Amino acid sequence: MTIFIILIGFMILGFIAQGRLKSKFRKYEKIGLQNGLSGREIAEKMLADNGIYDVQVISTPGRLTDHYNPKDKTVNLSESVYESRSVAAAAVAAHEVGHAVQHATAYRWLELRSTMVPIVSFSSKAINIIFMVMIFGSFLLQLFPINLVFLVVIFLQAAITLFSLVTLPVEYDASNRALAWLKTTNTANSSEHAIAKDALGAAANTYLIAALASLTTLAYYILSFLGND
Repeated sequence: MTIFIILIGFMILGFIAQGRLKSKFRKYEKIGLQNGLSGREIAEKMLADNGIYDVQVISTPGRLTDHYNPKDKTVNLSESVYESRSVAAAAVAAHEVGHAVQHATAYRWLELRSTMVPIVSFSSKAINIIFMVMIFGSFLLQLFPINLVFLVVIFLQAAITLFSLVTLPVEYDASNRALAWLKTTNTANSSEHAIAKDALGAAANTYLIAALASLTTLAYYILSFLGND
């Protein structure tokens, strides 16, 4: 029961963190960057400063959909970042280029996360299927012992949890690279740098809460298995 309450607590914290993130970006996207550079120009400048010329900066639909794709080497900036000349756009663009720099320098945590993507994709789909079967029918439990089902769920959740934990150093490092570049190149002044740090910190909190929630979920499944053993 205690872990179940903790899980609910993490769900609430996740909603709060997402709300704070959106609120901060709505606020900071109204603050113009003093040098007038757009998110696209920030990304292209940071790539060039790091000697990376084989990565393309493109626009992607949606809001807060920014990401770096190592498969086709593209920095994908959302519509609200790509052409925006705000401090928020500069922070996001530099963060995503931080991932491109990680890729170019063979940052080991990024390489590990990339390797895990197919496993986590399979685990997420498989665990959802198992839960659907358990909810809408009992034949799975008739075909397989309950302990075996729990072991499979634990294995799948462990892969998801490991991925969420590996994601933390990847995201924090990308933000650190972004903030360091914004400061050393004077792309952002002191007040703009503080805003960028606050915005990226809010984004990092969402990953941290997700990782802790995933870890708690894994503990819940393990304790449930031990209780049925």
